Parts: sequence; structure tokens; C-alpha cells
Amino acid sequence: MKLQNRLLAAWVGVLTVVVGAVVLTGASSARSEKFDVIDVQRINVREPDGTLRMTVSNMAQFPGLILEGEQYPHDRKVAGMLFFNDEGTENGGLVYAGSRGADGEVSHFVHLSMDQYQQDQVVTLNNIEAGGRRRSGLTVGDRPERPILEDIQERATLEAMPEAERAALMERRAAENYYGANRMFAGRNGDRESVIDLMDEAGKTRLRLRVEPDGAASIEFLDEDGEVTGTVTPETLKG
Repeated sequence: MKLQNRLLAAWVGVLTVVVGAVVLTGASSARSEKFDVIDVQRINVREPDGTLRMTVSNMAQFPGLILEGEQYPHDRKVAGMLFFNDEGTENGGLVYAGSRGADGEVSHFVHLSMDQYQQDQVVTLNNIEAGGRRRSGLTVGDRPERPILEDIQERATLEAMPEAERAALMERRAAENYYGANRMFAGRNGDRESVIDLMDEAGKTRLRLRVEPDGAASIEFLDEDGEVTGTVTPETLKG
């Protein structure tokens, strides 16, 4: 009987060592799995230290604005993929949504963006359909040097302002290009024209290359009020 007890104790000891080795080895080595189909609502890709680098999500689980690992409310009715820099701050993404409403009107878009460091998007590729009109193309913009976190933290102050005071402030900021402005658009506009718009620092188009649906081509020069001050066409070049 004593011999059996000793054998049992020895067996338990060996088994404990084996299980411990398996656990430790499994915890320290990379694992690779293969699946035919994975159904999920959201996937987060992280560095070993937990820093978020990419999120793939449906609309229901789509995150708010994430800056340096902290999430702030940002109501985006989209699905898609977001990218994050080494500091866990959003720096671009691919998002999309689209449906036909009860009135039969289509609202649809696909949007690829690249952000300025600690700021908003400065390069976007868009395909947008709304109100029976379609627009698609590449946009390049300017953003301020201040971190966008300052604007996020200011929201509560702005929302607490009287409506008239807030509207006046936002009008001044728009005139000062406080939040940045687009500097270039190349693509197809809502009038089915192929265009390249070049803007000044205030986002006002100053030079436009245009080809209309019927093939008519022109180069337009515009003033700060959007008025055409000069036009070049094949006919003017011949003259």
C-alpha cells in the first residue's frame, strides 16, 4: 500500500511538471491558428504593450475618436477600418456606409483618409452619392499646427455658450481658417464635370481646370469672391 502511495505521488509530481512546462511554453511562444470563416463585430490589433494599432469594426461597435489611447465621443454611423500611430492616436482609415431610404433616395459613401500628426485628415479619397448627385475624387487640405485634442476639450465650453455668441465665434473662425481648409480637389463633381480645383489658404478656388460632359474644356481664374476673372479655352488660344 505504501509502495502504491509512493508511485501515485511520483506520478502526480511528474504530471505537474509536464503541465507546468506546457503552460509556460504556450504562454511564451507565438501561436498561429487557421480558420475558414470568422464572424466578429470588431477586431483590435495591438502591440505587445497594448497600444492599439488598427481596428476593424461594424457600425454598432465602431469606436469614437481615440487620441493617445483615450476615447472621446464621436458619433460616426459607419463601418470600416481605422489606423493608429505609435502613440495610439488615430491617423487615418477606410470607412463606408450606404442605403436607400424609404423615399427611395440613396445615401452612400466610401471614404479613405490620411491624417496630419495629432490633427484631422489632410488627404482623402471619396466617393459620395446623396440627393441624386454624385461626387468622387481626391482632396488635399491644410490643418492647424495645434493638436486636435485642444478642440475636443473645448467642445463643452462652446456648447455652453449662448447660440448667437457661438455662431459669431464660429463665423470669425471660419474667416480665419481656424480649423483648416481644402487646398486641392481632383475628380468628378456633382455636375458630372471632370475638374481640378486649386485653392488658396482660405479654401477659396483660385484656379480651375474643367472638362464638361460634352467635352468643352477650359481653364478659369477666380478672385477671392469666387468670380471668374479670366478664362482660357481652345477658342481663345486660336484667336
